[in-house]
Amino acid sequence: MILLTGGTGLIGSHLLVELLKTEASVRAIYRDPARIQNVKKLFDYYAKGDNHNFDAIEWVKADVLDIVSLEDAFVGVTHVYHCAAIVSFGKRDFSKMMKINREGTNNMLNLSLANSIKKFAHVSSTAAIGGVEGKLTTEQTKWTQSPRISGYAVTKYSSEKEVWRAHEEGLDVVIINPSVIIGAGSWDESSMTIFKSIEKGLKFHTPGQNAFVDARDVASMLVQLMKSDIKNERFLCISENVPFKILFQKIAQQLKIKGPTIATPKWLIGFTWRLVGVYSWLTRQQPTITKETAHSAFSTMEYSNEKIKQALNVEFISVDDAIENAVRFHRKD
Repeated sequence: MILLTGGTGLIGSHLLVELLKTEASVRAIYRDPARIQNVKKLFDYYAKGDNHNFDAIEWVKADVLDIVSLEDAFVGVTHVYHCAAIVSFGKRDFSKMMKINREGTNNMLNLSLANSIKKFAHVSSTAAIGGVEGKLTTEQTKWTQSPRISGYAVTKYSSEKEVWRAHEEGLDVVIINPSVIIGAGSWDESSMTIFKSIEKGLKFHTPGQNAFVDARDVASMLVQLMKSDIKNERFLCISENVPFKILFQKIAQQLKIKGPTIATPKWLIGFTWRLVGVYSWLTRQQPTITKETAHSAFSTMEYSNEKIKQALNVEFISVDDAIENAVRFHRKD
């Protein structure tokens, strides 16, 4: 039996679709039953002919911070995909992120060791690699703590340290580090919120650059890594390094609307994140822009995908195709 955490998220839901192409059943942990319906929509979207196997998912209500509920989920399990995590760039969420991203991962690893799990696949992030602006980031890049490193990055780096600790204790592991993920899913969550912003008529773009990847590729390569003899390695998972201006234009083109045309001056975004920070502190609402996201918007980051391409002999879905798929699902939904 395969156990999967974060099954209702963007990566987890795509991973369920991918796994059930070949598996008879998969056990998936959930917390909010309302989100299970979103997974069914994804299966409806990707289903071809009679290949609609959503009902083969065994849903188990559990929490990565609740060891008692997790113990029941591990019964009969041989392989684990750990996708559950929280993403936030607000300082007030750091403690919550550290508990879920590090402590929750630690719980999953300890139970995997206790239950003699054959292999543990951990979904991390390019944020956990670190990297220096203007230099190519690879799996060998050294993590360097600095004031510009986000709290989210720290929690994902910390979760990876737990994975390597479990490996030292005898657990076979593999880590995948996706870049910014584009996929069929809600535009109210995670990286997909930029689609919603552009749909609403975003006017501004920034000069930064980041790496992007299709959720279908992340899911497919996770499964390939799990089924392979590869173990105790980590892999960057990125399709293309794309400037934000070009990405926004590509999204707008698919939406058939005018894209952002105004270059944001650095002083303006610096003023904005400070103003938003004060407003969010007064209203206790989640800030829409933070110091970390503002810095990222002006940073030019470049990541390598050579290691995973050579290890699995794969090619990535283009960013153009990823955007087209995300927009098509949104319109159908």
